[in-house]
Amino acid sequence: MKISQLNAAQVDRLQRHLGLRGFGPAAQEKLLNARVTVVGAGGLGSAALPYLAAAGVGQITLVDDDVVDRTNLQRQVIHSEANLGMAKTQSAAQVLRGLNPEIALTLVNERLTSTNALEVLGGADVILDGTDNFTTRYVVADAAEILGIPVVWGAILRFFGQLSVFWPGKGPLYRDLYPSPPAPGEVPSCAEAGVLGVLPGVIGSLMATEAIKVLAHIGQPLIGQLLTYDALSVKFEKIPVRPDPSRVPVTSVGADVVDEVGNACGFAPRDGEVSAVQLRELIRAGEPMNLVDVREEWEWKMGHIPGAQLVPLSQLMEQPHIPDLKPGRPTYVYCRSGGRSARAIELVKGTHPNAHFVNVTGGMQQWEQTEK
Repeated sequence: MKISQLNAAQVDRLQRHLGLRGFGPAAQEKLLNARVTVVGAGGLGSAALPYLAAAGVGQITLVDDDVVDRTNLQRQVIHSEANLGMAKTQSAAQVLRGLNPEIALTLVNERLTSTNALEVLGGADVILDGTDNFTTRYVVADAAEILGIPVVWGAILRFFGQLSVFWPGKGPLYRDLYPSPPAPGEVPSCAEAGVLGVLPGVIGSLMATEAIKVLAHIGQPLIGQLLTYDALSVKFEKIPVRPDPSRVPVTSVGADVVDEVGNACGFAPRDGEVSAVQLRELIRAGEPMNLVDVREEWEWKMGHIPGAQLVPLSQLMEQPHIPDLKPGRPTYVYCRSGGRSARAIELVKGTHPNAHFVNVTGGMQQWEQTEK
């Protein structure tokens, strides 16, 4: 699309860009013809997406398999109470079309995996990784490295944020910074550790800024540097990142990646695990069991599986013992998604050598999603 083809409404909407010295019509035209893929319509996506649409990006592909939940609204401000239960892609699309009616949106309402990543991400000029789990981050990073597409990456936890641009052929990539995924449960999720609601607004806005710089060929994108932000001290810091000359280039997507509950990229439960769906069937069938919830008390009060006893992981870390286990029965352990329950089982194996522990993958989150 040429600047000369803009209608009157578009010219009015974009006039602050068109008159901006160092940007102007040439950079705006690049945005109008740009194809951006945003993975994640959560906290980071909520901040980045509106600015990309408002800036006049021509095409946005939005990838997310989740639906809007009330617990999202503390930080995912692109969504609203009116859209509870709606696919996040659809909810976000309403806002983006309101800001830029001419935008071309492609909504991918499915999880990004090693199987579909090359197809979904292919053709983008830049990818924004606003995901909240290590599985998808490595899938995005690997696919982008193979495809040669720059990635604007952000991450948040508690009061801290990180940001960088990983551009194949121009600087270090995600696996140069983080060569391999952490062990399941090693790093808490935002659901477990919490996150300051405004934090994704800061990092997500910076992600949109970096994406616009990459697309419009202006400024110096954050290549070869990791930007960290501490909200409590209002401190930004740039840390140099260099390519690892010994690293073998990626040739397949997610070959060494497991999800946050320890499953391979195929997401199939392993020995010593059942899904929350399978647990529901076992309960319905009346199987004798011990059922242990290792979330915190405030989470328990929001809802729990009937028949479970609460033994928080924080308590088990101080005293690795579960009271009142009935002998001769398997003990099913669950948390929100399966990470903390896996850690809890490792902690108590030594004090309950004769017990048979089973981790519930998907945890309370999957239980609630499949509840009839």
